[in-house]
Amino acid sequence: MKKLNWIEFEKCVYYIYNKCKNKKFNGVYGFPRGGLCLAVALSHSLEIPLLEKPENNCLIVDDTYETGYTLNKIKYLKGIEAHVWISKTEPTWWKAYKIYNKDEWVVFPWENSNNSNNDKDLYYKSRN
Repeated sequence: MKKLNWIEFEKCVYYIYNKCKNKKFNGVYGFPRGGLCLAVALSHSLEIPLLEKPENNCLIVDDTYETGYTLNKIKYLKGIEAHVWISKTEPTWWKAYKIYNKDEWVVFPWENSNNSNNDKDLYYKSRN
């Protein structure tokens, strides 16, 4: 189990910021829940609006890419750029700050590490 911290979060935000700072996005959208933390931080650092829903020509962020279930929902939008903190597979059309083994369970700093085993079980049950 890999436990991430807020310093690593800031490094990820800075990485995405540097990749996007010269691009013109209408705003940033973050998938609830984990993507919201990144979206808020990037909204401030890039000085672009935080969006309530994904739309064309926006930056889209999420905490992790595991199966593609979430990000593939917005793949059809035009002019988007999608970034994740952690990808469990080699990125193709999205970008990732870090790539981890697909079997590695990741605990993000905003999550309760005491509940991580329960969260893991719930996640896998929701995907079956």
